[in-house]
Amino acid sequence: MAEETPGEKTFDPTEKRRRDAAQGGDVLRPRELGTAIGVLGGAAWLQFVGPWLLDQLQRTARSGLTWDRASLESFDPAAPIRAALLSALPPVLTLGGLLMAAALVSQLGFGEGRWVGENLAPKASRLNPLSGLQRMFGPQGWIELAKGLAKLALLGTIAWFWVKGRLPAIAGLGGGELRSQLAYSWDALLALLYALGGGLVVIALVDYPVQWLRRMMRLKMSLQDLKDESKESEGSPERKAAIRQRQRQIAMGGLGKAMQEAQFVITNPTHFSVALAYDPEKASAPIVLAKGRGEKALAMREMAAAMSVPTLSSPALARAVYFTTRENQVIREELYAAVAAVLAFVLALKRGDAPPQPQVDVPVELRFDPEGRPEAAVPAA
Repeated sequence: MAEETPGEKTFDPTEKRRRDAAQGGDVLRPRELGTAIGVLGGAAWLQFVGPWLLDQLQRTARSGLTWDRASLESFDPAAPIRAALLSALPPVLTLGGLLMAAALVSQLGFGEGRWVGENLAPKASRLNPLSGLQRMFGPQGWIELAKGLAKLALLGTIAWFWVKGRLPAIAGLGGGELRSQLAYSWDALLALLYALGGGLVVIALVDYPVQWLRRMMRLKMSLQDLKDESKESEGSPERKAAIRQRQRQIAMGGLGKAMQEAQFVITNPTHFSVALAYDPEKASAPIVLAKGRGEKALAMREMAAAMSVPTLSSPALARAVYFTTRENQVIREELYAAVAAVLAFVLALKRGDAPPQPQVDVPVELRFDPEGRPEAAVPAA
């Protein structure tokens, strides 16, 4: 099996790749669907709103062709024209609004609801004759030519069947009553528009998967593209380190006073930190001045080292104090003995002694895992 090369684009585009492409204007543009919606919308307008327009024009024509004494005394040839325009304006505006709404809905719907203003800006590549010739005679041009011929053949076939079924009636137009002939012509025109709109819908349904496949092929990614995207999403090691350093700096901002008063810090050794102090005049037991996990715990360790505050690693005790005591509160009574052992160790250090590590015994009911869940009691050997 051939080995995948970093520059070969054989991987499907990721969600981020498709999202970035859509933001840049690379979206599906089913022109045939927009055209079909426009034709069907226009046919529906003619069927339901067209009689309103014809009635308005008929009234305007009757009014314009009616003369009386007032019309002769104050002759205004522009008045009939203004009346005709004002009568036709509401139906025409209705048609325009319908077509605009259809175009926007169809394009925004397939364009993932995005409006990309950059697509309206002029591009030099569109004005370059060489680029135009490449599009015309390149693979893209031949594909569009084949699509155009197929559309022409389908729509021409629909029109031929429409004419074939109505040829005798069309040939006899002009020999009967005007009203009936106009009604027949109106119905025939609506039938043609609906048939052509249906043909355009068929073309759009066939063209959509082709456009989708071409877009997916255009957005294919190489192995290097996947690596670069993963690196960009996750961040480089340098960036991660800078973020962690910033988080520690922020955490340090609210720890200054507490760490200055702290007598010792118990750690987990890195995931949890608790800073404590004991003053018999203030409380009968040690008080938790500050506690933290993650970046805050690391910040507490760094500040303890900078301020020469003794630090002792005792995972079980650090978690027990962290999960059972809030800041500025005394520790639980069950932890007195364990914390007293740590306090005696710290006081010995301050006297200049070199005491052994204290034996810290945390009650089983106050032992927690890193997620704060009570640990099961370990049976005695």
